[in-house]
This record gives sequence, C-alpha cells and structure tokens, in this order.
Amino acid sequence: MQQLFREYLQNHGYWVLFIWTFLEGEAGLILAGFLASQGYLSLPGVIATALGGAFLGDQFYFYLGRWKGPWLLKMFTLIARKFRKALRLIEKYGTFVAFVSRYTYGFRIILPIILGMTTFPATRFLWLNICSALVWAVVFSLAGYVFGKSASLFVEDVSRYEMHLMAVLAGLIFCMWLSHFVHAWYRRKPARVRLKRMREGQK
Repeated sequence: MQQLFREYLQNHGYWVLFIWTFLEGEAGLILAGFLASQGYLSLPGVIATALGGAFLGDQFYFYLGRWKGPWLLKMFTLIARKFRKALRLIEKYGTFVAFVSRYTYGFRIILPIILGMTTFPATRFLWLNICSALVWAVVFSLAGYVFGKSASLFVEDVSRYEMHLMAVLAGLIFCMWLSHFVHAWYRRKPARVRLKRMREGQK
C-alpha cells in the first residue's frame, strides 16, 4: 500500500499540487510539505511547483478581470457582493493588497480579478505576484516539512504513523479554516441583527 502511494505521488503528485495551488491555497501545500519530509516528494520540487501554480493562477485571475470583469460581476453574485469592499482596499493600499492578496481568506481569487478591473499596472502586478508567490510557497511548504520532521521527536517510527500524522495535520488545517469562518460570521452578525430589526420595524 505504501509503495503504491509512493508511486502515485511520484507520477502525479506535482501535477495535483500545481492544479491545487493554481485554484486554491495553503492546505494542499502544507500537506505536500509534510509528504516531502517523509521522502515522497522533493522539497525544492514542492516549492517550485507551488510557486508556478500560485503565480500563474493569480496572473490568470488578473487578466480574467481585465478582459471579462463586468461580465463576471453580472454572472457571479459572490464577486459582486465583495466588489466594493475589495475596491476600497485596493484604492487605499494598492501595492500592498496586490502582494498579500493570496493570504486573504475569502478574497484570494477575487482580489486579483478586481485588481485586473482597475488601472493597476500589469507589469507591477507581475513582479509583486512573483515575490508574493515565492514567499508563500516557501513559508507554507516549510510549515508542512517542519511538522513532519518535528514529529520524529515524539514518535520513534514516523513511517508507521504517516497516515495518522496526515490526519492530524488535516485536522489542524480544518480548525484554522473553521475559526476563520466563525470569526467572519460573528463580524457579520451585527449587520444581520440591524437588518432584522429594520424589517420588523417596517411590519
């Protein structure tokens, strides 16, 4: 079973990671870093793949916004709902937003799209995107890698408990995501309460 898992990762692991980082964020990259610590993948290969996926993904979203921005606002209510807030952030912080967009939960894909809809220079976005993607790829790859290596301090035979450690790591990532959504829900709660009171007052 372990040999089949190793062969699958060697044949398909980097492509899966590339697609994951092109579309999404940190969870798959942290797991890939852990797998690199166990010898299934190469850490430089994981970092290079994540860098390529993250960079090309945000370039794609940026030009998608530049070419199809108004159409996206009409077709996708999620983008339309977050458009004004994202635009305020871009107008206020500009370059900083372009650099940290991949670290912002809930805005990771939307911010590059909206940046593309503005007059933000494409060349500046390209260089900021390269630097941001490199930092992101190194930090989160190493997070998973260090987790895997540090497990050997507490577990004598790490290879016997790889799946358990992956489950623990996945659980930690899930808890981080859950805490973010709970926090976001509580932040929106006052607005929902005010809206409810307004509706009750109109009856």
